[in-house]
Amino acid sequence: MQPFRVLIVDDHIHAREAIREIVGSYENFLIVGEATNGKEALTLTEQLMPDLILMDIHMPEMDGLSATKIIKTKYPYVKVIIITVSDEVTNLFEAIKKGAQGYLLKNINPDAWYEYLQAIADDEVPMSEELAFKLLQEFTSQKEKQTNTNPLSKREQEVLELVAKGNTNKQISIELTISEYTVKNHLKNIMHKLHLENRVQITRYAYENGWVE
Repeated sequence: MQPFRVLIVDDHIHAREAIREIVGSYENFLIVGEATNGKEALTLTEQLMPDLILMDIHMPEMDGLSATKIIKTKYPYVKVIIITVSDEVTNLFEAIKKGAQGYLLKNINPDAWYEYLQAIADDEVPMSEELAFKLLQEFTSQKEKQTNTNPLSKREQEVLELVAKGNTNKQISIELTISEYTVKNHLKNIMHKLHLENRVQITRYAYENGWVE
């Protein structure tokens, strides 16, 4: 199995060194390049074709959110994880809207990075309870809610609700007594029907439209 190719994007040399030290210790992740701003990230993405980009938010020349939007438009298969010191909910939602697959805080325990990055690599990123709560707060605070007809089947709705609660594919398969393969297919159908790209966006959409209490 080929290693997951990683591009690090951060304007601070010490931050890049720290990320390199953490991710470089993982056997199945290979750091293929480093960039100091969003513009460099665009160039290196085209040259190196990484599988995953660890993207800082605040950088000169071009910030991480702007770079993420362009990269996800040009290379939708490239996964982007926003790496930042701030858990400000505004940044979180902007990252999701720009297409990012996830959001990691620089100050969390490095041991937690591997499990999260591996989940990203496996296309399975459970929504943390904290993040789900922030999503719920954000959308229940809005005065007007968009109401859409739910195009999902009963089973897809069940899968969506469990995803929004932070369950992994394995946990969902056990809960619904179906195979993980079937869960993945339901997720593909859900994302296709709702025009979404990942579990974070599924959860956001579910809360936004009042499909999950």
